[in-house]
Amino acid sequence: MADPASSCVLLTGASSGVGFEAAKVLSAQGHQLLLLCRSQATADQTLSQLSGTARALICDLADLAAVAEVCSQLLDSGTVLDALVLNAGLQYAGASAAQFSAQGIELTFAVNQLAHQLMASLLLPQLLKSARPRLVITASEVHNPVSGAGKVGKPADLGDLAGLRAGAGFAMVNGSDRFDGNKAYKDSKLCNVLMARELDRQLAAAMPVIAWSPGLVITRNNGGFFRYNKRSNPLGMGAFAFVARDLLRITESPANAGRLLAQLVTDPQIPPGFSYYTNKVVSFGGHRLESTDTSAEGADLTKAEELWRLSEQLIASSTCR
Repeated sequence: MADPASSCVLLTGASSGVGFEAAKVLSAQGHQLLLLCRSQATADQTLSQLSGTARALICDLADLAAVAEVCSQLLDSGTVLDALVLNAGLQYAGASAAQFSAQGIELTFAVNQLAHQLMASLLLPQLLKSARPRLVITASEVHNPVSGAGKVGKPADLGDLAGLRAGAGFAMVNGSDRFDGNKAYKDSKLCNVLMARELDRQLAAAMPVIAWSPGLVITRNNGGFFRYNKRSNPLGMGAFAFVARDLLRITESPANAGRLLAQLVTDPQIPPGFSYYTNKVVSFGGHRLESTDTSAEGADLTKAEELWRLSEQLIASSTCR
């Protein structure tokens, strides 16, 4: 990274959980932060808890028009970005019916993948103006069917991207009409990994493009990321959180995960090109961040390119309505 006093970091998902904890660390280090928040009230609350220089941009990631507008503002202002951190995400596991974005796109895919692809494609020129740019994408080990979390329930599998080929209104990326909230989230995290692969290909290793898994992060009140799960299955979510966090102690705290995200944003030792890091459980209640392999599907460069192309077409058709 450039000198902390002059580094500008754009971060999505900074109002709660891992993103908020990372924002606190980065702000304290002297970085200039641009934080995307869903509402002015959320923005005001977030900014009031940061110690350094930060500015909030109001943007609902479930609305591609809002994403395009905020990117247009940044382009018009000539803002140079030293780091683009695509961290926001949602999951509504247990839901049996799909929810849809402002453009009629299944909500998990719309927020976790499509909004971030649009943001990356529009803001890359501002990122490339930096002396030492980087791009960080929060994915998850659930993208990998052979990982512990990836084995629970149906595995991530994009098939031949039949849902995307059909256009807006699909329930699942692989074309299935039967919605599965847990699999939809896994699929979106696989898409995140493939997006990072494709961006690195487009950039020809011009900068570090980092995908990472923060581990299983659950707050004490199960808020933030898990707020959608609480609505659809509050008892199940509460029981799951108790077992994973308090009995098995396999979860990571938001503070530690946020510190790791800040580290990935600033560590000068990470080389240009694609890399994938996972916050691996190594002992009872212990974790270690390490570079590792993605799933086999997450390493499919042909699928990564096709996913980007079809997503680009979906964005264009949805925003032109």
